[in-house]
Amino acid sequence: MRPSLRSSRRTFSAPAGQRGAVLYIALILLILLALLGVIGMQVAGMQERMASGYRAGSLAFQNAEGAARSAENAVEKIANRQSAGDNPVVGSADIDQRCDDGFDPSDWVAKTKLGSKPAVKVRQIQGCIQGEGALDMGKPLETATPVYQITTYASDTAADATSRSAIDTVFKL
Repeated sequence: MRPSLRSSRRTFSAPAGQRGAVLYIALILLILLALLGVIGMQVAGMQERMASGYRAGSLAFQNAEGAARSAENAVEKIANRQSAGDNPVVGSADIDQRCDDGFDPSDWVAKTKLGSKPAVKVRQIQGCIQGEGALDMGKPLETATPVYQITTYASDTAADATSRSAIDTVFKL
């Protein structure tokens, strides 16, 4: 005897409360993973912009610092009556001899337009520092040691500046 085909077929029926639940859970997990990916990309982009800003600020500061050191070198050569070389940052005519002119580095920076190279302002100020100049009570016994105020202003790049930096130093020979 042969068993009938009807009896050998088995039918599986899903429980009534679980129809399609795995699909919904998988879709929700995929949406959550996509959101995490988008958030991760936004955070990475923000960190890249922050790093770029830090780099631009650091480069502008280094350019201003380099201009200040070059000006100090040029001023020292001028004071020692040495040749400043080709294309010096500061010439003897650029050194302002008045120290009581109300110079404010912040105002100077606000009014200065940057070109292709850093801006430099040098002032000889030893007469305005107490103990460094004559008090008009006769001739000084010895000449005052030259003291200079050097202010520089530079940007990170000459073409498309995104960051600017100013340095104000006092330089004594």
